[in-house]
Amino acid sequence: MANTYSQISIQVVFAVKGRENIIATNFRDRLHEYISGIITGNKQKPLAVNGWKDHVHTFFGMEPSLSISDLVRDIKSGSSKWINDHGFTKRKFHWQEGFGAFSYSKSQRNSVIPYIMKQEEHHRRKTFREEYLGMLQKAEIDFDEKYLFEFYE
Repeated sequence: MANTYSQISIQVVFAVKGRENIIATNFRDRLHEYISGIITGNKQKPLAVNGWKDHVHTFFGMEPSLSISDLVRDIKSGSSKWINDHGFTKRKFHWQEGFGAFSYSKSQRNSVIPYIMKQEEHHRRKTFREEYLGMLQKAEIDFDEKYLFEFYE
């Protein structure tokens, strides 16, 4: 769109259906690379993609021509298909419904990117539930517990 300028940085978090720990190390890095490719293919700028056994964090520069929901739909459907086509899990893979989206200023990128890239280290100290609730509270997002991800600790 001519004469449209923006600097929008979005972190999106989503979880495996049933919160199973099935994003194994044998394909986790390739999954993150694949998700980065989906982001790029949608003409957005991937800044960091990483996660743990049961969830993924994506951080990207967003152009206003695409909605966050449309991008997340493409990421989740495309990556589910890729996981299933390659047989990385014993049964059909699905992501849970919904996601968390958080906006950051450009000056915050240098703290968000390392945070995302150190997920394995981070989750030695904190569960995904603790992490996600902390993100919602820090962003002052009102939420109803019954609509959160399924958490099984």
